Amino acid sequence: MILKKLDPITGTAIQEKGIEFVVDWVDVHKQYFYTLGCFYVQNQLQMEELFYRFIGKVHKDWPKYKGNDSHKMWMTANFILSARELSREDGLQGPEDSRQDQYKAIAHLKMEEKEALILTHVAGFSLEEAAQILGMTVGKIKGDLYAGIQSVRNELYGKYYHGCEEYQTHYIDYLLKSMDRPAKIEFEVHLYHCPACQADLASFQEVMMFRFDELQEPTVPSQFLDPIKKKLTEKKEQRKGKNKKRKKWAVLAASVFAFVIALGFITGVLPKVYYAVAEENEQLRPFLQQGFGKRLNLEAENADVLIKINGVVADDIRTLVFYEIHALKEDKQYFIHFEDGISVENEFEIMKTQSYPLYSTLSDNGTGWNNETKKNTYYGKVSLNPLKKEEGLIKLRVTKIQEWSNDPELKFGFLPGENKTGHWSFEFSATKQPSKEYKIEQQKKIEGVPIRIDKLIIAPTTTILQYAINSRDVEKRIDMVNFRSLNVNNKKVEADQYGGYFIQTLQDNDWVGYQTYFDPVYGEKPKKVRTELESVYLSVSDQKTIDLGGSQPFPRTIHYAGSDIAIDKVKNGQLTNVVITNKDLINREYESIQFGFQGGSTDQPSITNMESNGVLMDKNGVEYDDRSGPIDFEKIEQPRYFVTEQTLGIEGFEKNDMKLEIIGYNTMKYVKDDWNLAPVQLLEEKE
Repeated sequence: MILKKLDPITGTAIQEKGIEFVVDWVDVHKQYFYTLGCFYVQNQLQMEELFYRFIGKVHKDWPKYKGNDSHKMWMTANFILSARELSREDGLQGPEDSRQDQYKAIAHLKMEEKEALILTHVAGFSLEEAAQILGMTVGKIKGDLYAGIQSVRNELYGKYYHGCEEYQTHYIDYLLKSMDRPAKIEFEVHLYHCPACQADLASFQEVMMFRFDELQEPTVPSQFLDPIKKKLTEKKEQRKGKNKKRKKWAVLAASVFAFVIALGFITGVLPKVYYAVAEENEQLRPFLQQGFGKRLNLEAENADVLIKINGVVADDIRTLVFYEIHALKEDKQYFIHFEDGISVENEFEIMKTQSYPLYSTLSDNGTGWNNETKKNTYYGKVSLNPLKKEEGLIKLRVTKIQEWSNDPELKFGFLPGENKTGHWSFEFSATKQPSKEYKIEQQKKIEGVPIRIDKLIIAPTTTILQYAINSRDVEKRIDMVNFRSLNVNNKKVEADQYGGYFIQTLQDNDWVGYQTYFDPVYGEKPKKVRTELESVYLSVSDQKTIDLGGSQPFPRTIHYAGSDIAIDKVKNGQLTNVVITNKDLINREYESIQFGFQGGSTDQPSITNMESNGVLMDKNGVEYDDRSGPIDFEKIEQPRYFVTEQTLGIEGFEKNDMKLEIIGYNTMKYVKDDWNLAPVQLLEEKE
């Protein structure tokens, strides 16, 4: 295991220092991530791009991290997602590849085999942890791991072994010492009499037992992060400065004029009537009715699947592509996953790759949508990065589609791994539609913390509320505000539960900027604007020090923030496991606590691994346990995740002056507040 010490990283620290804190944290652990990156990318330029994306992803997604996975698991999963995305882009491939043979052998595996091998035999995760990171079953991980080790062995040794096929499936369980005793005895008896299996297992074991310690780690250049920091700084400055003005009304007028002439329409009402009848895709239809986007009729067939591209809508926020997929020879529905199996071949030429396209929920099917009734057809949309210029030719490639299921028991409507591969390519142009920005400047206090609404942005594909939180009070901070809805001119639109984003620390350092995304309001001129708040996520400073040394017996009980916490310690080999438990969900004031350890000297103890269990509870007090089956989070009313047990493996615990330091806690507070944001003022238009 390379990442031995996990320095704490909290939402409060990110709020105070911004993305610079994430950069500093990555700098400390760069060797671990650099080594992982060598299995995905070939050269230094790609590695820099990989770290740049990883840092941005951690910074953007940190508010979603609730502590239900270990810190190392969550960070590694985000790095793998960034690396997986980058490795799919042929435009970054280059001739330079000076990696060791072991790196090359693993890098050339199929994606599932490579990641199973990296997570278990390189990063040091257990089969269960690797399965959780990749969203697979342990059985699937074992199968991919077996296939990957076989491929690496053949690549390294250039020799093929011929063990008995019915016993090869036992290799991993046998070497990991997880076989039942009767099966183990039967397997060993067979080994004793079979020289072919002996040679096969021995060579398999040689590769399987390969660890990071036996692999020469790549050298990280001393100034490796400098160009990444520079790129992040430039991006920040670009956000601060004013964008050049666009001739947005001229573009809009010209496109509408051409649209009307082509159809022979005289008034602006006829397009709505036309598309209300003619456009089958119900998600695309409202955009065309408003004169946004382009109707397309593109098809590509491969692997007995027909994919049609129905239309595209682009603005400054994202590029939406609407599609339908027909399974020609089976009664199955397939959809395009938002981050796996789809790529834009010329993305770096035409799109703003430093931004993050909005996630489009799979269940967001529009009014009267019919995916639940059709057996072999799926209508969907996928969100891509925004265009750099007013127009761009998009070269879209689809290589994998995911099987959709209407089974209500499934967490997201699909099972990981149930996919079909193929090759479907499309080329089409898109025109970026304009957006409008409105100044608001409304301020109030929530839970005693000042919050202000700065700006309303109305774009064709989304509506954005930009707000700021005051961070001056060190005793209580709001990390995130959850809005329920936005009402513009009596048109109510819901908040995107995946669309809350941190922007930056503003020029006044006491304020931190955020954005929340809502459904589109289609070019409304806002006169009456209201927003309904749902909850706030707080960090509260409430320090308490507990002496864990001396001769006092364990477990111990302490009273903290309204309830009792049990603390136990268990020796586990070279480590000491500290277990913190609180299953009182009624009286406690927090969902999770922030803590650290001290040894009372310059030698700080190291937290080498962290595990946690918890309970999801909705606003009405109904509890949900993900161990008993999948949970449909979208149907739970204002859920809160209570951490009930945390286990920390600690090195250096033997000191008698060891102390547990509780720094504070995090909690969600429900807020019922209808906030009047009018009047609004149109800002100077951007070029």
